[in-house]
Amino acid sequence: MNTTRLKQYVVDAFTDTVFRGNPAAICVLEHWLPDRVMQCIAKENNLSETAFAVRNGEHYALRWFTPGGEIDLCGHATLACAYVLLNYCEKDRQSIVFSTMSGDLTVIRNGELYEMDFPAYSLKPVAVTPAMTEAIGAAPEEAYMGRDLVCVFRDAGTVKNLSPDLEKLKGLDGLLFHATAQGGNTEYDCVSRSFAPKLNIAEDPVCGSGHCHIIPYWAQKLSRSNLTAYQASPRTGVLYCRMNGERVILAGKAALYSEAELFVPEKAAE
Repeated sequence: MNTTRLKQYVVDAFTDTVFRGNPAAICVLEHWLPDRVMQCIAKENNLSETAFAVRNGEHYALRWFTPGGEIDLCGHATLACAYVLLNYCEKDRQSIVFSTMSGDLTVIRNGELYEMDFPAYSLKPVAVTPAMTEAIGAAPEEAYMGRDLVCVFRDAGTVKNLSPDLEKLKGLDGLLFHATAQGGNTEYDCVSRSFAPKLNIAEDPVCGSGHCHIIPYWAQKLSRSNLTAYQASPRTGVLYCRMNGERVILAGKAALYSEAELFVPEKAAE
């Protein structure tokens, strides 16, 4: 069977150590594949995100696919894609502009950090319901809705020890669910975990778009524009964040895990 060969990188984002942070698969294409083929690749990879980029003039068009479908914004895969482009494809550049479903997103290389300029989600307070407490396994003190559901807890230990019922989480409003608390006596301003069973992802190891919800909340709560965020998933991750009006600057490091060649049947790409 004839096949089309594609180069794919897997990058661990929001960490400088392989096996930590959030892994994303990155495919830099000459032209778009059919949506169903990109979705099949994402399912085959079975990572929280597979990103596809196509050069368009000086910019790159960028799309993100979870195993459960395409998504409108993904932080860690954007960072991972910028890491690939700036280190392997566009070595003379220090920044990349991505055209996406969420508008133009700029990523700047600043030493070991990759700084992303993302839109902040507007949060609306919502009632804490018995269904939330039952699904989460703990009672939040506050709840907010943007694209995702954000629940605020009294202490970081509660967030770190959560074991939510993923099936019941699917019944709650919001695309993803984020649990967060103040960092306490640590070097971090806030701690969080992110769950996405509606996208066939149990726990997202480090969620950039989730921090477009979480950082606006804590920036207002703590009256600070610069925050260091810790994602307390089993893989862990660190985000260096700054509010900039209605935008959030998310910065992190990245580590290359693998380079591979994909063999896509030509009939599948027709």
